[in-house]
Amino acid sequence: MLRSLFLLVALHLCVDLVPVQSQGSQHDNFIIQYLERRLSQIEERLSQCEQNSISATQKIYELSSDLRGHMSTLGVLRSDVKTHVDSVSTRVERVERELEYLENKFPTQSDIEMEEALLEQQIKDIERELKQKAKMKVENDCSTVLTQIKSLKIVKKTGDTSGSWFEDPSEGSNKVYLMSGIRNNTLLEYVSLKSFTEKAVTPAARELQLSVDWQGTGQVVYNGFLYLHKADTPNQILKLDLLNGTVVDSTLLPGAGHIPVYSLNPNTYMDFAVDELGLWVIHTDSEYEGNLVITKLDEVSLAVDYAWDTQCKSRDAEGAFFICGTLYVVYNTRYGGRSTVQCLFDIHDTIHSNESPVIFFPKRYTSHSSIHYNPKDKQLYAWDDGYQTIYKVEIQQNEDVTVQ
Repeated sequence: MLRSLFLLVALHLCVDLVPVQSQGSQHDNFIIQYLERRLSQIEERLSQCEQNSISATQKIYELSSDLRGHMSTLGVLRSDVKTHVDSVSTRVERVERELEYLENKFPTQSDIEMEEALLEQQIKDIERELKQKAKMKVENDCSTVLTQIKSLKIVKKTGDTSGSWFEDPSEGSNKVYLMSGIRNNTLLEYVSLKSFTEKAVTPAARELQLSVDWQGTGQVVYNGFLYLHKADTPNQILKLDLLNGTVVDSTLLPGAGHIPVYSLNPNTYMDFAVDELGLWVIHTDSEYEGNLVITKLDEVSLAVDYAWDTQCKSRDAEGAFFICGTLYVVYNTRYGGRSTVQCLFDIHDTIHSNESPVIFFPKRYTSHSSIHYNPKDKQLYAWDDGYQTIYKVEIQQNEDVTVQ
């Protein structure tokens, strides 16, 4: 473009000089006219070239815009394709895992075709192993069954309408503990039952502020450790050292915490119990239609030793307790009345609920918020509308229990 303009200017200069040097010459006039026509043609071509350049630039810009749009669309399509490929890859991996599981689940024909005698022996070995796992050690003093709740004794009236109190049933300990309310972090410790009942001028109890709050009224003390359901958690169990009130261990109990363990005590989701066999947890599981589930815990590690689902209903139940590996469930009405034991579950399968008579509690007030059996003195410690009550029970030898 610059070269064309330069040529045009040069031609104009030539035109300006020619008339001065050869004025009046016809030949020169002809040349000038020729040059002017040529210059006019060149200007038209230059103008056309400029228009063509502008048009080409516009087309290139439009093409670039179209390409950017297509590139954006391709990016989206690429992302969609990648997502689908990843999804297909995940599904393929899942199918491969399922096929691998099925291959491991179902043995090959050669594995199935085994001698009948060997198969029977393996079945016997498995049955013996399962029986050994399900069998609980029964001590000489645990071949007993509850036959009657004979009498009650109102020990004291203190605290809220709901709460729990109990002794530490471990050997060498006579301490009594009181936990008032359905949610708190204060534990009262008395050196003995006598100290608990005395009306001393100075406080007879040691007040221990725990590092966490408990939930419900199902707590117990065993061998100097407090076992409780941690508040604001569905199924977390804590083990606390009573020397300083700090947490020493914790665990989560599968299936617990979704339904109250007893319908008449809606704030208790896990009820702990101690008997001659050790530490238990009573709870419910939605998979068992509201029936009670019992779990045997290792009191040291909080590991689950065994678990059983029972036929005892949570509905209209107000509490339960263990004696020698047998769960006794206490029922009442929502308006309060006379409590009765109407369902039991024996882990040894020597006592059956349909063969046991209904056991009535002696006359009392409204409804228990907690009931704890003490295997050391063979008594029930109950919280009855703010009254701390002890029930004496009658038990007898059960000849069907295997003594080891």
